[in-house]
Amino acid sequence: MNTATLVSLAAYFALMIAIGLYAWRKSTADSEGYLLAGRNLPPAVAALSAGASDMSGWLLLGLPGALYASGLVEAWIGIGLFAGAVANWIIVAPRLREQTERFGNALTIPQFLANRFPERGTELRVISAIVIVAFFTVYTAAGLVGGGKLFETAFAGMLPGFGMSDYMLGIAITAGIVLAYTMVGGFLAVSLTDFVQGLIMMVALVMMPLVVLFGSGGDSGASLAQVPVPGFLSLTEGLTALGFISAVTWGLGYFGQPHIIVRFMAIDTVAKVARARTYGLSWMAVSLAGALGMGLAGRAYAERNGIVVEDPETIFIVLAELLFHPTITGFLFAALLAAIMSTISSQLLVSSSSLTEDFYRLFLRTEASEREAVNVGRVCVALVAFAGIAIASDPEAQVLGLVSNAWAGFGAAFGPLIILALMWSGMTGAGAVAGLVTGAGVVGAWIALGWNASFMGGGGLYEIVPGFIAAWIAIVLVSKATQGSAEAVPAE
Repeated sequence: MNTATLVSLAAYFALMIAIGLYAWRKSTADSEGYLLAGRNLPPAVAALSAGASDMSGWLLLGLPGALYASGLVEAWIGIGLFAGAVANWIIVAPRLREQTERFGNALTIPQFLANRFPERGTELRVISAIVIVAFFTVYTAAGLVGGGKLFETAFAGMLPGFGMSDYMLGIAITAGIVLAYTMVGGFLAVSLTDFVQGLIMMVALVMMPLVVLFGSGGDSGASLAQVPVPGFLSLTEGLTALGFISAVTWGLGYFGQPHIIVRFMAIDTVAKVARARTYGLSWMAVSLAGALGMGLAGRAYAERNGIVVEDPETIFIVLAELLFHPTITGFLFAALLAAIMSTISSQLLVSSSSLTEDFYRLFLRTEASEREAVNVGRVCVALVAFAGIAIASDPEAQVLGLVSNAWAGFGAAFGPLIILALMWSGMTGAGAVAGLVTGAGVVGAWIALGWNASFMGGGGLYEIVPGFIAAWIAIVLVSKATQGSAEAVPAE
């Protein structure tokens, strides 16, 4: 590792802190400013913030690692995600932006649900907040695992450990920087840093596979077909029906990811949602293509040059060190940290907002001032981060595995609930509670029983499928059974 690499990373960290300080001065006077940036995000910032907070470390670690190990068949995850993102921007984004403001100017997803179904408001706020905090703690841990792997692989023995392993030092540094700008600057800091981080990620994802394929000593394009994996370039090799369903249904998760859909709530006007959609989907298409190309080309390069990559999820790190000038390597490592940190910060803030608005101000201090609520939110950010660190302390944890569990939990618990709350006037509060509990419960049980898929099948069915279906059925059946006594407020 070269000093120039460390300087590049230090400059990146300084930029993130500077953005946090700018946001602190700009929009942290009240809860709406701290939690939603005053609903004034420009379309480009909202779009790239949604994309960067969505993709996380799995885009540069988990997905390329899956492609590296098994070939193009793993691309179905990306295909399913893109389809789900398109549907999410079309179905959820404009309606959620309009209705969260119309129903009591809700600042969080639990608040919106409570305002939409006032007869079950307290139940919905409490249950949904519990689900958010529980699954986001696991999701945060997945990001911290990525930070730990980066420092363990790239900075082994170079930094003072303070009694910690390189892996735990990486987790501590990643968490520390994220906490600094998130606690200080709130939603605006998270969104602006996400915008910058999204640009860095996209440039890195375009640059890496092109250099591997066509750079000096690369020539991997000619050797892709010679990778010793059966059907390495086939979309169907070894693909089972369960594997295909488990992969493409990742897209269902988009409808229920609070850290993504909260960006829709913050776009400055409903009319600008369409422009944000164009920006967001363009960014996602380019970034996914780069991640797929990096995994495939990276495996070809490793085979051609006799390079042993013990952990496929570190192929991005390995190639960054082998092929680039140390200054560029620092930029690429910053891109990886950007992917990790953009998601962690979003998850911490959404968890904090639920703890503050849906527990503290609901039960403990109903008359809490705006300043007090902002400060409590900062404390909650730190608490969730420490819980995530505890989970991430296992160095054997797999990024994509942790992400898949949390993604399914949110997708099943909130996906059908959000869609139907926005679009079906016949939905009742009892139906909302039933869907939320059923979706989360089925996902948890499916994982506990070992019936879930690992990556692309793994002998089971991805838990989001039964969870999403069960939640949708529960909402419809219970709503129809309770429509006569419900006091639901129509969505339209």
